[in-house]
Amino acid sequence: MSAEQKLAAACLAFVDSARVKAAGGLTVAEFGSLTVQLLRLAVTGLEEIPADGPAKKLWALGVVGTLFDAVAGFAVPLYLQPFWILAKPLVRSLVLAAAGGALEQILALTRAAEKPA
Repeated sequence: MSAEQKLAAACLAFVDSARVKAAGGLTVAEFGSLTVQLLRLAVTGLEEIPADGPAKKLWALGVVGTLFDAVAGFAVPLYLQPFWILAKPLVRSLVLAAAGGALEQILALTRAAEKPA
């Protein structure tokens, strides 16, 4: 199994476990925490994959999109579900934009930790 396949399997396992956790309901803060955890998992795994930076960023944002599609609806109260159907594409775009910024910060922190003092 290649490093990319291992990372994909780990990310899908994370999304599946998040789906199970979210089944009883999910707050926006919990969703944010799950997103950051997934980004850290992706950043760590992507360091071992030979690809350029933009391809790695696209890959990481793709798994965040998968997480969003799997669990974000659990953070929306039942009475707001009709509005969620209309707002979901916009919210998804905003989440991916925020995840892109968070990814840059996580990369900076990871690289700073790797540099010798």
